[in-house]
Amino acid sequence: MASSTGVLDGGWGWAIVCASFMAQLLAYGSPQSVGVLYPEWLNAFQEGKGMTAWVGSLVAGVGLIASPICSACVDNFGARPVTIFSGVMVSGGLMLSAFAPNVQFLIFSYGIVVGLGCGLVYAATLTITCQYFDKRRGLALGIVTTGTSVGAFIYASAQNELIVLYGLDGCLLIIGAVALNLMACAGFMRPLIMPRYYLKQKAALERNTEEQLFEKPPLDDLKITAGSTSTTPDKTVMVKEMLITMDAKDSAVQTEKKKGSFLSGLAIIKVIKKKQQAYSKYMHSMYEIMQDQSMMSFCIGIFLFSLGAFPPVLFIEDVAMSQGLMEEVSVIPLVSIGAIASCAGKLVLGMLVDIKWINGIFLYAFTMFAGGLALFLIPLTKSYLGLQILSVILGFFSGNWSLTSYITTKIVGLDRLTQAHGILMFFGGFGIMLGPPVVGWFFDWTQSYDLAFYFSGGCVELGAVILLILNLPCWKRKSSKSSKSSESDRTDVQYTSNCDMVASVA
Repeated sequence: MASSTGVLDGGWGWAIVCASFMAQLLAYGSPQSVGVLYPEWLNAFQEGKGMTAWVGSLVAGVGLIASPICSACVDNFGARPVTIFSGVMVSGGLMLSAFAPNVQFLIFSYGIVVGLGCGLVYAATLTITCQYFDKRRGLALGIVTTGTSVGAFIYASAQNELIVLYGLDGCLLIIGAVALNLMACAGFMRPLIMPRYYLKQKAALERNTEEQLFEKPPLDDLKITAGSTSTTPDKTVMVKEMLITMDAKDSAVQTEKKKGSFLSGLAIIKVIKKKQQAYSKYMHSMYEIMQDQSMMSFCIGIFLFSLGAFPPVLFIEDVAMSQGLMEEVSVIPLVSIGAIASCAGKLVLGMLVDIKWINGIFLYAFTMFAGGLALFLIPLTKSYLGLQILSVILGFFSGNWSLTSYITTKIVGLDRLTQAHGILMFFGGFGIMLGPPVVGWFFDWTQSYDLAFYFSGGCVELGAVILLILNLPCWKRKSSKSSKSSESDRTDVQYTSNCDMVASVA
């Protein structure tokens, strides 16, 4: 396997970027344009908007909530097997949704199954992209995450046409068949860092080959062929020597078995202790990550942004229909407009964050402020052109998802990226899962989207304020002063000998 320093920021890394881009396009195309399917499900099942909104919220939130599990799968099995398995889940979930008899079944098939498959794709593509890029990581992640926006732009128009031609069930079957191409994308994901499962299997195979060297030879090797009527002295001597060595080995094996029966219990105890130590070490590292003030504020900001900014993806089409703009919606879906704006936002923000003098956390807080203002203006807009403009603004600043891996790497480092990213996506997924049902319940309660979007905008602005205040430079100065004071306290200690000083440093 090539060294990691010689393949970064180029070479096969760009093939990884293209494969990850296509994987996110195929996996997230339908979930990101679920706003097109939402009115169809309302008409088909005649359920409340709050209940039906669970389908769109779960498909986006379950995968993110399960990010720690998805990240652990990528760590143990690698990006390639995980992407192949996710292709089966996404395709199977979409095809099952074509036969859904009610919203409850749709919540399972489309919301949970497809959502988990998308979460596996997201963890695999981001992890392997971060492995192949260092200096251009922001640009690479920006390109990869634009796959979701391009997929939403394409799938929004395609699903409208497929529903007209083949109906809702036929549309889901065709999209599920297309999602099987995720397996082809997985073929390009050559691992740069070998996964743990591969290393364990390699060690097990090496142990097996060593054991096979000392196994008893088969009895057929000791038999003389039937055609030979006489035996030469050399053959008889060779057979006797083999029988003697076999008896010696059998006696040695029996003694080893007696000893092994006593030592097997100790070996099991050692394995259990190692597992407990690994688990405690993992939990301790998670606790240390959560103790970081920047990481904790980022988690809160992601949760509030997801809670407020995701519902327009699901409800913007229904908002336009409720205002009598059905003809325009059928021609140019607002989901497509927001998706292509989000694609541009991911690229632009990904390039901006690579500039040295731009702080990634402050850039993310600015995108939250702008997105919150757009949410406040949606209830005040009464024209289709105004909704188009707000969709562009909200979509562009929603492209800040491309900054999450970059900022997380800057906060905790590349070694803890997988664990920290899983924690971050858990908070984001929890917000995405709660946002649409809350907005739907607001509509069922007030028969208007005004209060719902005011609530969404307030959540986003609150998250921006928290993220900005907790990452001001004054906090770092206080922490540096406290660390210096602790160091000065240590220097005041009087050592009686050089050995005491060395022991204290150790």
